[in-house]
Amino acid sequence: MQDFQPVYDRIVELQIEHRDLDLSLLALQSSKPLDELTIRRLKKRKLAIKDAIMHLQRQLVPDTPA
Repeated sequence: MQDFQPVYDRIVELQIEHRDLDLSLLALQSSKPLDELTIRRLKKRKLAIKDAIMHLQRQLVPDTPA
């Protein structure tokens, strides 16, 4: 059986980064003046992290015959 610990560890790292981006976005959105470019970049990065987490989680699910 394959060792999945590195995958689990990477998922946790990405989840932490995703949460940190949430906090950064909240702070930026409540500040004046709004930095729209940075907000868009952070949202894009957050979405990419979410996609990476989903991809890694699919690797943990065993293949089942149809």
